[in-house]
Amino acid sequence: MISSWYLPRIFRRNLKRCIRRLSTTDVLEVSMKSGSESARNLAKIRNIGILAHIDAGKTTTTERMLFYSGRIRHMGEVHLGNTVTDYMEQERNRGITITSAAVTFSWNGHRFNLIDTPGHIDFTMEVEQTLNVMDGAVVVLDGSAGVEAQTLTVWRQADHYQIPRIVYVNKMDRNDASLALSLQSIQSKLGTPTLPLFLPLKEDKKLVGLLDLVSLEKCVWEGEQGEMISRRPLTPADNRLWEESVAARESLTDSLTDLDSRLADQVIALDSLEEVTSVDLMAAVRRVTLSQSGVAVVCGSAYKNVGVQALMDAVVHYLPSPTDCTHSTTYSHFGDNLAAKVFKVTHVKHKGPLSFLRLYSGTLTKGQKVYNIRQGKSELLTKIMVVEADDFEEVQEVTKGNIAAVSGLQSTVTGDLLTSSLSAANAAKRNLSKEAKITEEEAEERFNISAVVPDPVFFCSIEPPSQAYQQRMDEALAELQREDPSLRVSFDEEIGQTVLAGMGELHLEVIRERIRSEYKIEVDLGPMQIAYREMLLAPMTDTLVVNHTIGNHKHSVKVTLSLLPEKRKDLLVLDRSKDSAENMAAIHPRQLKSIRQGVTSGLAHGPIIGSPVSLFLVYVIRYGILRTQHLDAGHFGSNCYGFNLNLISGS
Repeated sequence: MISSWYLPRIFRRNLKRCIRRLSTTDVLEVSMKSGSESARNLAKIRNIGILAHIDAGKTTTTERMLFYSGRIRHMGEVHLGNTVTDYMEQERNRGITITSAAVTFSWNGHRFNLIDTPGHIDFTMEVEQTLNVMDGAVVVLDGSAGVEAQTLTVWRQADHYQIPRIVYVNKMDRNDASLALSLQSIQSKLGTPTLPLFLPLKEDKKLVGLLDLVSLEKCVWEGEQGEMISRRPLTPADNRLWEESVAARESLTDSLTDLDSRLADQVIALDSLEEVTSVDLMAAVRRVTLSQSGVAVVCGSAYKNVGVQALMDAVVHYLPSPTDCTHSTTYSHFGDNLAAKVFKVTHVKHKGPLSFLRLYSGTLTKGQKVYNIRQGKSELLTKIMVVEADDFEEVQEVTKGNIAAVSGLQSTVTGDLLTSSLSAANAAKRNLSKEAKITEEEAEERFNISAVVPDPVFFCSIEPPSQAYQQRMDEALAELQREDPSLRVSFDEEIGQTVLAGMGELHLEVIRERIRSEYKIEVDLGPMQIAYREMLLAPMTDTLVVNHTIGNHKHSVKVTLSLLPEKRKDLLVLDRSKDSAENMAAIHPRQLKSIRQGVTSGLAHGPIIGSPVSLFLVYVIRYGILRTQHLDAGHFGSNCYGFNLNLISGS
């Protein structure tokens, strides 16, 4: 029987979902348009992510975007635990974002597919996975702190995927907030020229609006929840505001001329920085943003409901659509066939595993059979859903450029690329290899590029309450590992325990709490230990000779290896120099396999504290096998395999 206090909670939750669905009919219609109509609207799609250091205001900013776009009717708060994107119990209890959440809404005729990402370093894998499919990103800064530790991390991750960004300097309502210091920290720590588009407007030390430097307008946020904006042009009668805005606009124009040659030519033709129009300025800011030679900066306060609409306008004006992105050229070789990248897998009760996809080409329809290029197998998807955090709305089809979740894919994992059929995959590989002048194997590698999984930092043992729960715990860990590739699960034969390895203590504690709450298994964690690594300080070369007698035969193996402190794709490399080429060619594949196994086993436990050894390269310089047979006390015969006897005694 449901208690009376719980009924209002259920009613409010269901009513909230109904309101969302009624208010987003246009969003669902966009995903179901015909191919030609969808192509015309592709330029009006923005696939973006929110990146920041923890507690900079990402989730609050996302909540305001949903409210002002009409997607939700009431704004939630992080400290109240009622925001849309922080839907997990652990997120609401701890007040932090743990898993990335996708939401879809419309703003000024454009469709936003937005992903709210965690800001804690322990959950950096969630950021890595989503960056792989983003077209652009909004980096949120705390106006009182500027660039922080995790800001540097997510900025480098975005650099790796070459994602255009804009910066939103949040919390400008605080007394210790400073736009000038935030801009200085961006330039000094991130090494990127800044293009401030707004200045904060305060009255009696209270943030009331912004000064738009592009259009030279005074924008004041009004209404109880900042839903109304009063805009009026600035004039010389505004005295100080006019002088500050004009000076800041000239500085913005001057900075743009250093980064954009087209605007520089226009300024030279006009012979004035003041005469540049707002249209020309916006076009220049967009070109600089897409080329990633500078970053546009918007300011405001999401919690005080100031500046969020200006941020959404900046996303529309300056961040790329799917047609502007470089990765679209790679997947254009699929033509009209499906090309969809899996960037997240989650397990939902009563729905099973859900795979989140980004469509680069083609159309995805309900009940369609898709081919997994990496795994070389086909699977049948059952449902297609438009996602809003933990709420799913089923649709019949989704067109390219959009993000959706599908059910029915049992073997698909993060990073897999799905297409229509095996023939479509082979045709795309041929097209890419022909255009890029590479082999089809290299073309397949380009298609299968996925997020970089970082090495674990902490590890500990995990135990079920009794042996009867062991299988259930193993199944729960398998599902969680499929959702989170940075979680490593192994079984240590020496201690006879299951070992968890993750990005930090908080990461592993959250895994434990999820197993307890979602899978109802009261597991316990052992003491946390740091996953140390040992590394080589300088190159070294050594030779090992092993003698072993079996019956009348004496076996001798000699191998010379060099260790170099450098990282390559293949750990073991054969020395193909002139002096060693003949010897290397004589090594049998079975012998090379034994060498590789020995090297891998030796690197698992270093000489200092027994930790794995990393970041170096192994060169095989000499290798040989000698077998001698004793015929009598004074005479023996010999056979040598691998190289001649005179090479054995050589250096």
